[in-house]
Amino acid sequence: MNPYIFGAILPLLVTLLVRNASRGPKRRGLPVDVAGDPGLALRNHRFESPVRSAWEGVATLAELFEAACKAHAARLLLGTRALVAREVDARSFEKLHLGEYRWLSYAAVFDVVSAFASGLAYIGHLREERVAIFADTRQEWFMALQGCFRRNVTVVTIYASLGEEALCYSLNETEVTTVICGQKELRTLLNISGQLDSVKRVICLDDDIPSNASAIAFDWIITSFAEVERLGRENPVDADLPLSADVAVIMYTSGSTGLPKGVMMTHGNVLATLSAVMTIVPDIGTKDVYLAYLPMAHILELAAENLMAAVGVPIGYGSPLTLTDTSNKIKRGTKGDATALRPTLMAAVPAILDRVRDGVFKKVNAAGGLPKKLFHLAYARRLQAINGSWFGAWGLEKALWNFLVFRKVRAILGGRIRFILCGGAPLSGDTQKFINICLGAPIGQGYGLTETCAGGTFSDVDDTSVGRVGPPLPCSYIKLIDWPEGGYLTNDSPMPRGEIVIGGPNVTLGYFKNEEKTKELYKVDERGMRWFYTGDVGRFHPDGCLEIIDRKKDIVKLQHGEYVSLGKVEAALIVSPFVDNIMVHADPFHSYCVALVVGSQSTLEEWASEQGISDVSFSELCEKEETVKEVHASLVKEGKEARLEKFEIPAKIKLLSDPWTPETGLVTAALKLKREAIKKTFDGELSKLYAS
Repeated sequence: MNPYIFGAILPLLVTLLVRNASRGPKRRGLPVDVAGDPGLALRNHRFESPVRSAWEGVATLAELFEAACKAHAARLLLGTRALVAREVDARSFEKLHLGEYRWLSYAAVFDVVSAFASGLAYIGHLREERVAIFADTRQEWFMALQGCFRRNVTVVTIYASLGEEALCYSLNETEVTTVICGQKELRTLLNISGQLDSVKRVICLDDDIPSNASAIAFDWIITSFAEVERLGRENPVDADLPLSADVAVIMYTSGSTGLPKGVMMTHGNVLATLSAVMTIVPDIGTKDVYLAYLPMAHILELAAENLMAAVGVPIGYGSPLTLTDTSNKIKRGTKGDATALRPTLMAAVPAILDRVRDGVFKKVNAAGGLPKKLFHLAYARRLQAINGSWFGAWGLEKALWNFLVFRKVRAILGGRIRFILCGGAPLSGDTQKFINICLGAPIGQGYGLTETCAGGTFSDVDDTSVGRVGPPLPCSYIKLIDWPEGGYLTNDSPMPRGEIVIGGPNVTLGYFKNEEKTKELYKVDERGMRWFYTGDVGRFHPDGCLEIIDRKKDIVKLQHGEYVSLGKVEAALIVSPFVDNIMVHADPFHSYCVALVVGSQSTLEEWASEQGISDVSFSELCEKEETVKEVHASLVKEGKEARLEKFEIPAKIKLLSDPWTPETGLVTAALKLKREAIKKTFDGELSKLYAS
């Protein structure tokens, strides 16, 4: 640049920088006067009172869907990939060759939904009876849900990975008379048919129903989704639409602390969350494409799909095992869901994003040489930009790195992702920065619970900070109340801290047939506002954003009085490349904690090769003393970098070779740890760690 020109504009640049600095941080959450238990409450900075509906004249999910179908009749709504071929490889793993997406328009989907609703009535399902949907995420799941809403039938949502005991408990407790399921889930139902008290009808989403099904469950009517749709077309009935206060869904929690609890959500509850999120996602609309693969039995996915349908966004279905070109079930050389769909929007839980990050780094490090050096240089430069380096932020340099390096990473998820909605668990700062840099997409990191229809907080699109979950959503008030036993108070310095309480129209009615637990965790103040006491601990930053710092149930007091926050420690240690999953365990009768660590097979086998360790299976590798020492050293290193106290870093570990999946019953469908199940399964190993 010409020195004279630079000299002329330098004072202007300095003035702008000083002016921006003097303004201070942008206020994203503002104080609000609320009733109920004393504490510090904030609202969204753009809305003085909680949002209930963003659509004029719309008060239910059924009305919202019908209005969307009329507004976008000719546009594409639901897409599913055709199965080209199915094969089994040499290791007996199923591999799929999937074709391009086949689409249904809004008008066609509404036609199917209306026919299914009529068919449901024709086969004898009454309005006051409940339907359960027990299946993997797919377009028929969505259409069945909307069909039930048109008959004002309450839907019980059940994870496809739920075990038989919890499944039986959920169906009997809600007295479900009709179950909608896939072929795989039908087999599970048949196994427990003798234990189900109220089931009369089963609607299989697949046409291929096992021939012996009716013989096993002789008193059930078993038919297909297509047959119910056909019967409805031939015998149409008028819609019986719900009211805002009617229960739309009884959503069973994933059961991380025992048997699942059924959360009762009204149409108004869910609509409030959809209305709030719509104001946060930038320019969401018909130019977008959404990739659906998370369980629809999880409120994050159910809310996301209903919002996408409401604003004209096509929804393409996939699965976690077929998501990318290198996913476990995708035949080598064929496209994964993201490559075939090329979405612009997707929802994710942290575990999925962690795996994307780990997979990229492993591939880069394995490549070595110039590609590895170039990637790490580009990553470091972009990280400097995010952290505030002026020169690293220059647009030309950013464009160069995107073209040379990061476009290959972006291609993993189709190359067009512009926004990711993340929730379900805390997202690590490292993963958040990775997504921002490599995918070039902001992450809308949210905090909410099933009990609040996923509503709570949501980070603004222009907020690049890490470790926070944003200000209150427009549908919610967020309040912190003192928790003296844990040492968290709203007058703490430098930031107020306390238990997080969420209030607003998105707060659900309570737990089905569990009045005691409902009274314990839900309260209505003198102004009629419903509040849910989350059990999570947070703090408010000066700009009004929330940070989750603890959970009341996860805190254990050690022998000498020190407190260990298990979740906080696990979040710090799971970033170790040797770790696929980890559960920290603390015992009040000991002065240290221990950990069960599921080893990362690819990283450990690569390390073993470098050490000259060969001719051993992965399970044998995890038993070797030198392997355990290496993994433990890595945990100590990560713990020190995260500034954990010495007593917080596990003194001993047990290295495990078998992964924890929802099918094993050790993690939920949202991949959260089921602590009690893990402790029960590995009771012997934990005892040995403390005894040694």
